[in-house]
Amino acid sequence: MAKLTTLARNKSKASGQNTTNLQTQAKLTVISSVQQYEFKEDIKRLHKGEQIPKTSPLVGGQTSLADFPYDERHPLILPKKHHVSTLLVRHYHQGVVHQGRHLTEGVLRSAGVWIIGGKKLVSSVIYQCVTCRRLRGKPVEQKMANLPEDRLTMEPPFTRVGLDVFGRWSVVTRKTRGGAAESKRWAVLFSCLGTRAVHIEVIESMSTSCFINALRRFFAVRGPSKVFRSDRGTNFIGAYYLSNEGCTWTFNTPHSSHMGGSWERMIGIARRILDAMFLQAGSTRLTHEVLTTLMAEVMAIINARPLVSISTDSDSPTILTPSMLLTPKAGQWQHVQGLANTFWKRWRQEYLSVLHPRRKWTHDKDNVQEGDVVLLKDEQVKRNEWPIGLITKTFPSEDKKVRKVEVKVVKQGTSRVYLRPVTQLILLLPRSSETKTDKS
Repeated sequence: MAKLTTLARNKSKASGQNTTNLQTQAKLTVISSVQQYEFKEDIKRLHKGEQIPKTSPLVGGQTSLADFPYDERHPLILPKKHHVSTLLVRHYHQGVVHQGRHLTEGVLRSAGVWIIGGKKLVSSVIYQCVTCRRLRGKPVEQKMANLPEDRLTMEPPFTRVGLDVFGRWSVVTRKTRGGAAESKRWAVLFSCLGTRAVHIEVIESMSTSCFINALRRFFAVRGPSKVFRSDRGTNFIGAYYLSNEGCTWTFNTPHSSHMGGSWERMIGIARRILDAMFLQAGSTRLTHEVLTTLMAEVMAIINARPLVSISTDSDSPTILTPSMLLTPKAGQWQHVQGLANTFWKRWRQEYLSVLHPRRKWTHDKDNVQEGDVVLLKDEQVKRNEWPIGLITKTFPSEDKKVRKVEVKVVKQGTSRVYLRPVTQLILLLPRSSETKTDKS
């Protein structure tokens, strides 16, 4: 730092110096100090006129005669594990406006700096860069949880149910002199979590009263249920408080459709069947009666689907379908009972084995923690406008893995707390990083 001290004392000379030159001199002084400390033995050998060992990181390079700028042919060498190296990478990374590793490496080399093992250091700095995480960071992932008891219990159909509303469709309600008046219709899909059977009811609106009427029709046909699972739609929440059927209602975390994948899958199948039916119907105007009939046919098709791969064994010709338990015929009690026993035996032996492997999110990930700074996804606005939040509470599952949290954000000057799945978060600054210090 002798040069900087001299310049600071001699103000008349310093005032005439270009600021860029001062910065260059400062950089060279700092780098020289690092080299004197990190490569002390090699520098001593060079002063004595001795050869540097081949194992030294300073040995290498065959482009000294190339027609390159001097700084590129003879770059300033720095070690990877040093605070100054990290600071330089951060500086040049900001200079290329937080672009990727290749651009950052390129500007480092152009500046005449060679960091031993620089690729890993640049990647590490970019990985920890908060701005880069805001721009391109991936959402948090966690190992897929074990299936809930509701999916693994042998009970009568629709004892444990997952449900959601899908639609909408325009139907002709009445004809007038000016044409036909149209209204909107939706459908509620009830999916048995154990047998994978479905029941569909058409509703006239998304209101709580319409949903409760659909729920009453469902109970009248399928019998009472013990457990319901759904998202946090306002109509479902209202039904939870207004229904006196004595069933337990479990709401999924907001913005976590993957937690309802069991019934979302059934809705996808229903939509595909309806698309085919509408294509066959052509331009025929849809009425409430026709839509209700189509939903009944969709329900029958879905409930007749095989739950497992169809066996080619002639000794087991029966196909395992939900309809085996849903369509008993009067006067055939013994046959129906035999079908039920066969269904549950094969359900336990064949269907449960299909559920055993995890299809995605198969590896353990580090849990997010209270105090982590995160970016909260919001599909309604651009990524640059997503709010930054602080995790205030975590909810570990039975396997000690955190899959939902409470996040505190400030919107328009107001502090708000949201319950969100971790898949809606981009980790910006882990709390643990606050205790870490860079080693020089």
